[in-house]
Amino acid sequence: MVDLIKEKYDLAPSDPGVYLMKDSRGRIIYVGKAKNLKKRLASYFARGTGHDPKTSLLVDSIADFDIIITSTEHEALILEATLIKKHRPKYNVFLKDGKNYPCFRIDTLQNYPVLQVVRNIKSDRATYFGPYSSGYSVKQTLKQVNRIFKLRKCRDTQFRNRSRPCIQFQIKACLGPCCNDVPVESYSKIVSDVTLFLKGRAPDLIRQLKQEMVYEAEQEQFEKAAQIRDTISAIEKSLEQQIAVSADMMDRDVVACAGERGRAVVTLLFVRSGYVVGTEHHHFEMNWSSTSQIIEAFLKQYYREGRFIPPQILVAEDFEDRVLLEETLALAKGQKVNILMPERGDKRRIVEMAIHNSQRELETSISRNSQNRETLTELQRLLGMENYPERIECFDNSHIAGRDPVSSMVVFINGEPEKSMYRKFMIRNMVGNDDYASMTEVLTRRFSRSRHSVKDKIGMDKQPASPEDNNHSSVDHNPALMDNSFMELPDLLVVDGGRGQLSMATAVLSELELTLSESEELESARSGAAQPGLMRRIKVVGLAKKDGDKGETHDKVYLPGRSNPVNMTQSPQALKALYLLQRLRDEAHRFAITFQKKQRAVRGETSLLDGITGIGKKRKAVLLNHFKGVSAMRKATVEEIAALPGISKPVAEELVRVVRESR
Repeated sequence: MVDLIKEKYDLAPSDPGVYLMKDSRGRIIYVGKAKNLKKRLASYFARGTGHDPKTSLLVDSIADFDIIITSTEHEALILEATLIKKHRPKYNVFLKDGKNYPCFRIDTLQNYPVLQVVRNIKSDRATYFGPYSSGYSVKQTLKQVNRIFKLRKCRDTQFRNRSRPCIQFQIKACLGPCCNDVPVESYSKIVSDVTLFLKGRAPDLIRQLKQEMVYEAEQEQFEKAAQIRDTISAIEKSLEQQIAVSADMMDRDVVACAGERGRAVVTLLFVRSGYVVGTEHHHFEMNWSSTSQIIEAFLKQYYREGRFIPPQILVAEDFEDRVLLEETLALAKGQKVNILMPERGDKRRIVEMAIHNSQRELETSISRNSQNRETLTELQRLLGMENYPERIECFDNSHIAGRDPVSSMVVFINGEPEKSMYRKFMIRNMVGNDDYASMTEVLTRRFSRSRHSVKDKIGMDKQPASPEDNNHSSVDHNPALMDNSFMELPDLLVVDGGRGQLSMATAVLSELELTLSESEELESARSGAAQPGLMRRIKVVGLAKKDGDKGETHDKVYLPGRSNPVNMTQSPQALKALYLLQRLRDEAHRFAITFQKKQRAVRGETSLLDGITGIGKKRKAVLLNHFKGVSAMRKATVEEIAALPGISKPVAEELVRVVRESR
């Protein structure tokens, strides 16, 4: 044990807290928590031998450690999850951060509430349903609710300001409470029915509706009885698509983990009111953790603030801090939470279902990774790359006749999309319809950030990507936030286009000393000599679409300093490599188009009034409600405008000047 570690260990307290293990370069490689820091650190440093191989690997890498003392073990548990998320240590299981799962929200305190889709659960006395594992399942459920029940669909602002019913009322999909005198009791009955439906108590709802249908028929209200009959039919049809797994109608999450060949998959089944409503798979590197440790780490990080915590969580394996985690989750939820490992009955059957799903997902993942490895190795051979193409980036531009120009950057890691590393660019200096200038600007902005970072790595062996290398938080237009995804250089850069686009990209990277110029590439190919330092860091290729008029059947891949495209059809494996590049290009195109559409929509929503000093949202609403449009404002006098509530004479004068000059 080195002197520094021994000195710190001797001074370590017996309080609860968190410890942070560091390597020789000062990087945090492991974060753990302990009820008694002294005893936990003793398991690493006081015991000279007897560690299992995985713990020995960690201990051999420790050069220093820090401790943070907390008041309770609960605080230590929360702090541990926070630090793992912040530092992404190499030897910890890290759950990738993402959006919360969507839920439904309905505020029953309102007289005429609307069903909303939200991603954060708040303590606002509203009723929440979910979560749902995908946006698609939410859309399908919302579609069913809108088809079956006549809730209003408009937003609160539209509801308050509407002067006549919308088309939803015309097609009899809404009662039109915005304009019609709809009894609160009638609307509350619909809300109650929706609540039963979303809670999974559809059989109870059907029995209730059948009684109402019979009553309406006896009263000879046959039209109402027919409407209720259609509602029952729609609910019964939706029930056919759900899988019932328990009879107790309880909400629970089911967690199982499968691990093999250094990879692990945690499968999460969402069971709501006895029905499986969704599933989610999370992939991890095994590192030195067992499957039970992975489940424990997953649960600690997953149920963070704003995420729904069910009253019961079923796990496939027991773990050390199960009781402590139960207490921590109960504090967060405000009611008791049980984490169980069932051994028989319906609960065990649900766990077995989760285990089976995790094993299948792991097998699929391993098979997919093996195929990707073969494809990337073939791509490396075809393109004559020195480095294995672990990280590939592709850029694409999008605009409409030069307006709203944007660009996209997509990243594939080991042949799969890594969406957390995708980036969007607003083109700042584009004049006219110049794609070359746009791409030059984007590549310069992206790679100029990496140049100094990579120079520090000259002479270092390339290491596989590890969790601490992937801290992505910033966006392009905020250079104050150093985006680590920009610091990491690609092994292969793909530009959408032929020799022209390729020459442009090569010139940009050559200027930044991140690749060879075309003449240097040609000289290198002739001599067969490898270039030192950074010059071989990035391989650049151009991917051009096929020309059907010339009889071409496949897209073409161009290399710098070479006039003819690479033969990507020489074997089935080579074709797979080409298809990978095409998938990358198509993803960049999709991402750019989507961003460009959003920018166009934002511009379309921008009013002439937005640029006038003194006119904000409230004054803008007053003006539009009164005049209905800019045309009527042009005809109005300063006095007429100034007579409106909240509009001063100077603002009215400025408004008249701007709208009349904009003709």
